[in-house]
Amino acid sequence: MEKKSIKDYLCGVFAPIVTPFREDGTVDFQALRRNIEKLSQTGLRGYFALGTNGEFRSLTYSEKLKIVEMVLQVKRGKVVIGGASYESTFESIQLARDLVSLGVDFVSLMPPSFFAKRMTDEALFRYFADVAETLEKPVLLYNNPAVANNLCLSPALVKRLSEHPNIFGLKDTSKGNYDAYIAASLGKEFWILAGSADFVFPALLVGAVGGVLSLANVFPDLCCNLVELGMQKNLERGLTLHRFVAKLNSLVSGKYGVAGVKAAMDLFGFEGGYPRKPLGALGEEERKNMEKEVKELFARAPEGIIL
Repeated sequence: MEKKSIKDYLCGVFAPIVTPFREDGTVDFQALRRNIEKLSQTGLRGYFALGTNGEFRSLTYSEKLKIVEMVLQVKRGKVVIGGASYESTFESIQLARDLVSLGVDFVSLMPPSFFAKRMTDEALFRYFADVAETLEKPVLLYNNPAVANNLCLSPALVKRLSEHPNIFGLKDTSKGNYDAYIAASLGKEFWILAGSADFVFPALLVGAVGGVLSLANVFPDLCCNLVELGMQKNLERGLTLHRFVAKLNSLVSGKYGVAGVKAAMDLFGFEGGYPRKPLGALGEEERKNMEKEVKELFARAPEGIIL
């Protein structure tokens, strides 16, 4: 991948794909294949495999490789980001190299956070830089304090990392920091992807180039329409759709997290499957309430938005 083409690879919507598990905890690889085949017929730019929605910390090493292999087999021209996050630089390098060998387009890294108090900007810079320097494919940072012991990348660190020759962007799920990261990386070939449907539209208005949106696992075309309006800076139509999508997102991942995304997939045309224990699935009453609330929201949606 040539450096000049990085932004083109990242513009648009990425689905942070889930890992469908059976009730006994095994991975349902065929359900995963069917999900990707269906998503590949949409306007998605690509997939983020082995992220938070993929329950990457609950997967074995061999499962991670097999999941990425399957995504690559049926991607149909989509861009694939592979998560290589571990608590140690040593393990992250090993997985990142294996993902590159399989053929991912980008490697994503979340900051180690088990020893969060010792993860200074300098320690994190060395972690990201040490991994990036071993790879032949570009690296994207992944900032998600809610699942990283509240560790949030500082704008100063992002500015420094944006100057690294093999680090080209950041998926930000911290909600309030995307504008600071955009400002910190101005003038660099370093691009911000919003990490939630809640704020992807305003992030696009100030310089983000796309989004990695859990809701895209369920409603990919709706997410693509919203991002396209954001890229066009279309406030009249975009704000209306933004408010609708933000409300929809609050009923799914905002309220229930990964288990909610999986339940919504089961309800609306995909195969989410079970979470892997100890993460529990939604109860029957919760599933019924979600289905009712989502259908009611679509029933009073602005003209042109259909379920």
